[in-house]
Amino acid sequence: MEQILSKTKFSDPSSDKKPLIISGPCSAETEEQVLATALALQKTGKVDVLRAGIWKPRTRPGSFEGIGTKGLAWLQKARELTGLPLAVEVATAKQVEDALHFGVDILWVGARTTVNPFSVQEVADALRGVDTTVLIKNPINPDLELWIGAVERIQKAGISKVGLIHRGFSSYGNTQYRNAPMWHLAIELKRRMPELPMICDPSHISGRRDILQEVSQEAIDLDYDGLMLETHVDPDNAWSDAKQQVTPEKLAELLDGITWRREHSDKKDFNSALEKLRAQINQVDDEIMLLLGNRMKIAEKIGMYKKENNITILQTNRWNEILDRNIAKGEKLGLTKEFILKYFDAVHLESINRQNKVMNEEK
Repeated sequence: MEQILSKTKFSDPSSDKKPLIISGPCSAETEEQVLATALALQKTGKVDVLRAGIWKPRTRPGSFEGIGTKGLAWLQKARELTGLPLAVEVATAKQVEDALHFGVDILWVGARTTVNPFSVQEVADALRGVDTTVLIKNPINPDLELWIGAVERIQKAGISKVGLIHRGFSSYGNTQYRNAPMWHLAIELKRRMPELPMICDPSHISGRRDILQEVSQEAIDLDYDGLMLETHVDPDNAWSDAKQQVTPEKLAELLDGITWRREHSDKKDFNSALEKLRAQINQVDDEIMLLLGNRMKIAEKIGMYKKENNITILQTNRWNEILDRNIAKGEKLGLTKEFILKYFDAVHLESINRQNKVMNEEK
């Protein structure tokens, strides 16, 4: 299993080796459905691990909540027929016990579990002394510390083979995705824990088939270590998440359509050109930092004048003027309004903090 979870980068430029692909139905519904899907996935030759939901946490009661433990026997049979390792979501100690009893190779902690430290700890306690692989999905809400905390709890239980699954985050009013990807959060976690493989779950990010390819490609472009994609032999009639599942044949087409990129290149000309451009970026970044430092010194002087004249720190009209001016300028330079707003929000907050410190210093 160590080999299954290992980062499958393009170590050899001439190799066609792809990142880890985990696939299978959202839910195990019947033995026939599980076996048919597994055999069809094996036939594609593109899948490394077979997944299926056995216990399904639902938002509201009354929905299909999984077939339960008896489905594990179906998966066991599917592994015997295909040779594919198995991956199953677990949320309680009893589910961990049952999954291990049936020899499930990879366990994953779902988004609804990751959000609750008590639940993660229960799973971690059940895993003590076990040699297995555990993948941890991001919590439903965009909280990086909760995600990291779940990783740490599992690691402290003695699990050394740990990976991450990015499945997107809930966001009010979001319409393009089922779960907003918020790529920056996953990238930040990759930065903090570079030793952990990061797998993307485009099915739960997309929520629909028509953008699965787009999301999968973006994940590969961001150097993810694999993809988890839901497949079903009859997706339109699936008992759960029908809109985001595809047939094994469509999965093969999707994977064939991805441009697989590598993290490094052995081409000297490419590396030389890239280093020159990176040096230019470093120089520009140094200049930006110097200018920001100067800007904050000016903000502190403004804070002193405001203090002497009993003027409030926040002046809405001035802030709107800054935003309008820089949005107009930035758009002419090819910068998006969204970026400009985020950038100046951060700059403005730092300026307020500096002025607040100046205004509240004792004489």
